[in-house]
Amino acid sequence: MHRIILFVSIIWFANVPLLAQERITDESQARTVFEEVEERRNPIETEWSILDMVITDSRGRTRNRTMQSWSQNRDGNNDNLIIFSEPGSVRGTGFLTVNEDGNETQHLYLPSIGRIQVISAAEQGDSFMGSDFTYEDLGDQNPDDYEFQWLETNDNLHTIRATKPESDQYAFVEFDIQKDTYALETVRYYNESEELIKRLESESFEQITDVLWSPTKMTMFDLREDRKTELTWQKREINTDIPDWRFTVRGLRRGI
Repeated sequence: MHRIILFVSIIWFANVPLLAQERITDESQARTVFEEVEERRNPIETEWSILDMVITDSRGRTRNRTMQSWSQNRDGNNDNLIIFSEPGSVRGTGFLTVNEDGNETQHLYLPSIGRIQVISAAEQGDSFMGSDFTYEDLGDQNPDDYEFQWLETNDNLHTIRATKPESDQYAFVEFDIQKDTYALETVRYYNESEELIKRLESESFEQITDVLWSPTKMTMFDLREDRKTELTWQKREINTDIPDWRFTVRGLRRGI
């Protein structure tokens, strides 16, 4: 969460004099920053988590859900499985993302009808389980999928603007990345009219490895609908043994 969760060395930037807020239009420099975010996750081969999801609508009404998540980094391919455990109305519902040689496939399992649905390209902008995350938001954020436009830097953050040519949902996105930890702090999503339509905020970071900091809470705001969805980590274990069958259709059906 990803997942929805993404420079060369900081020494390289130290050798380049920058103003308090200087924009650099060299795509390769912006890509280098973004790739470092991903590079710091590479030592994480597997991760298991328990998360709470709270969906708040425009009238302040909430829906609470709990889920477990399994992920693995397999030869550069990131796979992820989410299974809902609470409440009973969604228990056993599962979402599987499998990457193979740069090709991503997403499956949704609905136990109430015993059916597995393959998420098509046309459905990437649909809401995931009534939340403010879409299926595209939950996909792998591969730097190769983006065309980088510019990089700005100040005392605390690097800000990158990028487009994703295959996205029908967003015209471009902006990433705020912490300079000291390379943690992804904020993502802003814009439509074709350059209107800010969604914002993802991460907070309460904890140190996972020597070089990786991850949030324990993420909130996706839908600014058009005045809604939000909060994800909070109850528990997280990294580099534990997760069997390969977890990331298969069999594992999707089997549930928790």
